[in-house]
Amino acid sequence: MFELKDVEILQDIVRAGGFRAAALKYGLSQSAISNRVLALEKRLGIQLFDRGKRQVRLTPVGRRFLEEAQRLSAARDRLVQEITRPGGLSGTIRIGVAETIVHTILSELLNQLKHAHQRVRFELSVDTSRQLGAALADDRLDVAIMLRECVPNGAAVVPLSPQPLGWYESAAASSASGDGFSDTPLGLRDLAARTIVTFPKATPPFRELEAILAAPDLPQPDLHGSASLSTVIHLVADGFGIGVLPVRMAEADPFRSGIRRLRVEEAAALSALRFVVAYMPERNREVGEEVAAKALACDHNDLENRS
Repeated sequence: MFELKDVEILQDIVRAGGFRAAALKYGLSQSAISNRVLALEKRLGIQLFDRGKRQVRLTPVGRRFLEEAQRLSAARDRLVQEITRPGGLSGTIRIGVAETIVHTILSELLNQLKHAHQRVRFELSVDTSRQLGAALADDRLDVAIMLRECVPNGAAVVPLSPQPLGWYESAAASSASGDGFSDTPLGLRDLAARTIVTFPKATPPFRELEAILAAPDLPQPDLHGSASLSTVIHLVADGFGIGVLPVRMAEADPFRSGIRRLRVEEAAALSALRFVVAYMPERNREVGEEVAAKALACDHNDLENRS
């Protein structure tokens, strides 16, 4: 429709008060400048200048056009300056995280990245590790913090500290019953007799839970999965059932007041979650390495604060 060069020419015509002065600046004839403006007016379907007076002036619609076009020109200059300025990350970084990360290190991670790289913008995705792995492989994410088991082929990984899993029940139900249920180590038979809600089906924790509850001498477990762990916590807090959850998430604000950790026998203990920062090095090495370094620092700080 128009070029930014057209905007510059219009600005110079207005500043110089006529076509002749603008033509001199660009080393063109006055007719060449006039013809360019006429061609622009024809493409836009508007009259930019009032030529009926001795001094060339913009029409009202011409002023509006120039004002808006100048904003585009300023945005172009700002963009060029930001992406060509040496040092630091810039632009939009597409980060995917599992929900456990949202409730542990994500806020500090983003704050640290923003403080170190003020020209960065974030596009966040919260999903299951399986979906994050697919998005990373398809170049829909630049970096993902996800379970190690779901990392796509070819990705570089930086391990974070293990995230232990625990069994939880409603704090309100436990207090109301007064039976000390939470203080007695529970075996697999005790747990299998209850409604259980946890990670979604096909995830490593769900598969492991299915396996340990599959013994023929145990009752058929009433096992439910959800892709939203915060939903699992609300269900547990409301007494729907007991839950298997990441300890660092379940015992962080604002969740810990509504649920209480159960003591279980060793046979009921589940493997810790192994999260990694993953990225495709041929596409996003710089971003991946920086996010990984900051995530490691945040992970350490989170553990220190909880100890």
